[in-house]
Amino acid sequence: MMIEPSVSLQTALRAALIADPAVTALVQPEHIRAGRADRFPCVIMSGATTEYLGRASGGQHLARVNLDLHVWAVEDGPDTAKAIGFAVSRAVIAMPDAQDGVDIDHLDQPRTIWLRDVQPELSYTHGVIEIEAVIRWRD
Repeated sequence: MMIEPSVSLQTALRAALIADPAVTALVQPEHIRAGRADRFPCVIMSGATTEYLGRASGGQHLARVNLDLHVWAVEDGPDTAKAIGFAVSRAVIAMPDAQDGVDIDHLDQPRTIWLRDVQPELSYTHGVIEIEAVIRWRD
């Protein structure tokens, strides 16, 4: 059942990430979610935007969804965070084209940004993987 395009994409992304052994070897499945970064390492989904693109044939609807995957790590600084980011990127690339009544017509990762720690004494590393998708569904 379609909830809202960005929530449906977020659900599909989370399912793909927690099903990928390379990701779960680095991040516990319960740390892959929407919300705040409060348990590390983690992948936090946020910043969703939805652009409704209109109707397609057969009573389908199309939307472009942008979503950010925030990668946070403490241990081993940037090496751990970048290993998580790479595993996440590979899992997203291998993600199925359809999940729970939602077809993913286009999926891209236009860029990944690694941010400098504003409090270096805490040893956090933070990266943002941008996700852009065009999804299709029926009422």
